[in-house]
Amino acid sequence: MGDNRVVLVTSYAKGGIGYEYCKAFAEQNCHVFASDISQRMHDMLDLSSYNIETLELDVASDESVATAEGAYEINTLGQLRLVQQVVPYMASRQSGSIVNVGIVVGRVPTPWAGSNCASKAAVHAMSNTLRVELRPFGVNVVLVVPGAVRSNLGRANTDRVGNYDWKLYKEFKEAIAERARASQGGKATDATIFARHVVKKVLSPRPPKQIIFGHMTGLFAMLSWSPLWVRDHFFATRFNLKKV
Repeated sequence: MGDNRVVLVTSYAKGGIGYEYCKAFAEQNCHVFASDISQRMHDMLDLSSYNIETLELDVASDESVATAEGAYEINTLGQLRLVQQVVPYMASRQSGSIVNVGIVVGRVPTPWAGSNCASKAAVHAMSNTLRVELRPFGVNVVLVVPGAVRSNLGRANTDRVGNYDWKLYKEFKEAIAERARASQGGKATDATIFARHVVKKVLSPRPPKQIIFGHMTGLFAMLSWSPLWVRDHFFATRFNLKKV
């Protein structure tokens, strides 16, 4: 592999951001390993044309890094497990970068997505702590904070909410569906453009501590500085949370 940088991408899914990360890193002559759970390994077949190696890795399982249980298990504990595995090697070499993926709603939570917001908020806290803790060992920690990025995952979320029994919130079914569609509108950032932007920053001689990029990041930056009553009013109006 010579002096090529080695990159491990987890939670690959064809048509998603992870898929575009793999291609973008490969375009920069990195030695890329694309990993995912066994059920999605067939999606990786076309990566061979990009000179990308694939491997099965379930970040929700201690045996392969027990079944995944919810957003927190995958988004937070999965990333932490992998970090614990690679840090000793990076520290011994006094080099390397850990890139964790958060999201704008990890900073400003939105209605109808509490579990995902909470799990990503934990990723933000974990990354900001690790950045300081690993600094003495020459290991960079970069937190990627995407805005609205067009992906298959976003479209899958939109399809899933339509079949759910909302019980207490039946009257808000359309508002919930609108929340699921919010990140996949016509102005959402293309996943390929997003991935190439992130890869360029990560591979720079001095990677930034955070990479905030994508549609609606400006809006959420403003909301993060707003009083809580402003946020509450904004989201209540945006998602039709009126008194029943």
